[in-house]
Amino acid sequence: MNLNRRDFLTACLAAGGSAGLAGGAGAYPLPPGLAAPGSEGFPWRRFGDLLRARFRDPRRHFVFDYYPWYAADPFRHWTAWDRVPPVDLAANTMPLLGAYDSRSRAVVERHARWIAESGVGVINMSWWGQGSFSDRAVPLVMDVMADHDIQVTFHLEPYSLDRVSRFPEDVLYLLRQYGERRRWDCFFFHERDGGSQGPVFKLFRTTLPQRLEDCHGIVQTLPDYVPDSEWRREADRLREAVVGDFDHLTLLSDTSDAERVAASGLDGISVYDPVDTLDRWLDYALVASRVGMVFSFPINPGLDEIERRVVAPGSCYRPRPFLPRTADLAWSRDADRETARALAEQRTEDTLQSNLLLQTHPWLGNVDKGFFLVHITSFNEWHEGHQYEPMKDGSALTPAERAIGYHNPEDGAYRLRHLADLLARM
Repeated sequence: MNLNRRDFLTACLAAGGSAGLAGGAGAYPLPPGLAAPGSEGFPWRRFGDLLRARFRDPRRHFVFDYYPWYAADPFRHWTAWDRVPPVDLAANTMPLLGAYDSRSRAVVERHARWIAESGVGVINMSWWGQGSFSDRAVPLVMDVMADHDIQVTFHLEPYSLDRVSRFPEDVLYLLRQYGERRRWDCFFFHERDGGSQGPVFKLFRTTLPQRLEDCHGIVQTLPDYVPDSEWRREADRLREAVVGDFDHLTLLSDTSDAERVAASGLDGISVYDPVDTLDRWLDYALVASRVGMVFSFPINPGLDEIERRVVAPGSCYRPRPFLPRTADLAWSRDADRETARALAEQRTEDTLQSNLLLQTHPWLGNVDKGFFLVHITSFNEWHEGHQYEPMKDGSALTPAERAIGYHNPEDGAYRLRHLADLLARM
């Protein structure tokens, strides 16, 4: 495909918008004489009309990554990296619901209402194997989501070293247990342009390097490395087991390496990590299109990850910086917390616009395959700080919570409200 960045941006601008790709530090330079429109100039309604013309229910093409791994009796996941709930949580912001339990119907009901009100129609549940804590949470979550017309799919986590050989049976289990046995009441079937439908599964840590060199120069073999050929063998085995059952089965990897995804027998990339900058997404989309893979990128507010409190001497651990990158923030200052809020809002807007531009552009491969799907990272991954689930308002923090140093802004629901506003513009 003979396409360069300047050609792509010129075409996007002529079509009425390039704010997501052309704005901000490190972005591609615009052709002389052209200025990138801001949010007010972005053709939101045009993209909405395009999606409505292609798909029966566009909200089913926006998917929240969802984590059902929290517990309160005893505490689970809120305790990561030496935190001590209920005041001291594994999060840089205090949730509006506090240290909640994913097995609480009242909690899941609140989540479902928020998701439905945001305009998103699907959740992608983190799943850690048959019989796991997350697996046992699925029936309740699906019952509640079904009541709110929200569909459910799964991302398969790296829960064991032999998970690749178990991967076909895991997917068949999810299809039987939470699809067929429930008469497919809220199991997500992704619609492609033309009306064909089929399930989508997202896979984590699929294309790892065999070895990595650490900060001390020591080369180590990754214990969960699996050759691409083994992934292909198991993916082929799964496809043989479901042949004829669906119009298509879509297997997405969280990597950006589309060439290895193709070698692994999967269908496309769905980049997860908010650390990836937007100026790299076009390159990823170009490679994916060249090798016949579909692609998706994460709507996200950036990153505000907790730091480890106990670090062994000589460890290579380094805290990940706040994203989008900015000058050091003093979290005790109201003004700096509001700066972080503004950056997160802009990041949400930029990542949504970039997805719309890349996934609907006729020069790239998603249009030929009739594919459009956007994952939103995330609804409630509190440890990494990219959650859209509402936090407490800053003024509502207790003195004990203030002493922890939480980053809550004055409006704790701003992320979800802003996302809902952007989706409504379409």
